[in-house]
Formats: sequence, C-alpha cells, structure tokens
Amino acid sequence: MIRKATLNDIPFIQETIKPYAERGEMLSRTLNDLYEHIRDFSVYEKGNGVLGVAALALSWENIAEIRSLAILENRLSLGIGSALVKYCLEEARSLYVKKVFVLTYTAEFFKKIGFHPIDKEDLPQKIWKDCVNCSKFPACDEQALIIEL
Repeated sequence: MIRKATLNDIPFIQETIKPYAERGEMLSRTLNDLYEHIRDFSVYEKGNGVLGVAALALSWENIAEIRSLAILENRLSLGIGSALVKYCLEEARSLYVKKVFVLTYTAEFFKKIGFHPIDKEDLPQKIWKDCVNCSKFPACDEQALIIEL
C-alpha cells in the first residue's frame, strides 16, 4: 500500500535516504527539511513496515519533480520504486501538473516508465533552487529526464 507520509515516518525516511546520500546518489535530507516538506512524501508500506519513500515536489507552474526515491536496499527489484513513481505521477495529474522531471543516476529505470532525457539547462528553476547548493555543481553527472502527463 502507498500512502502519504506522516510525521511518524520522518525517522524512517531519513534513514532510508541516508545510504544513498552517503554514496552521493542523492542529496541528504536534514530533519528540518523533512519536517518542512513532509507533505511532499509518500511511503510504500507492507504489513507493519515501510519499505520505500518518494517525494513529489512542485517546482514551477505546471512542472514538478520526483525526488528522494529510496527503497530499503534489501527490498530492491520488487517493483516498489516503480509503484512509488506511478503514485507520484497520479498525484501530479490530480494537481493538474503537466510535466514531471527527475535528476537521476538510474535513467534506464525511469525510461521504462516513460520518461525521456532532456538537457538540464531546460530546468533553470531546479538549477538555481537546489543544484547550486550541491557539492557536485556545476559538474553534475546526474541525468535529467522528463515525462509529459
């Protein structure tokens, strides 16, 4: 089951993101950031445990970003990531968002869902909001992809 995250999920969200952030595969998220953006997050829950997280962040008029997609590492390849992305896309549709983008090291995963590559220069709001604060800026090696809804 996928549901919107609650304040009780914040420690899990931070711990799930942590190994990916430590490897430089995604930005780490502070507790303050998680509390401020908890309404962006959804969690994949099975039984009484949460197995994965993703956030849908509105970026600008008609465009949103899927970010912080993280699955417990012992639960990879079970379709949890795909389910979370599809849930985020449905949420975007319900908000009348026209396009959803990602910055990722796993482009093939997103291509299977229907995303296609774009130039990062086509996302100036993202670059100046988040990317300038990243240690990899301006030599980012993530790939930008987008899907039109």
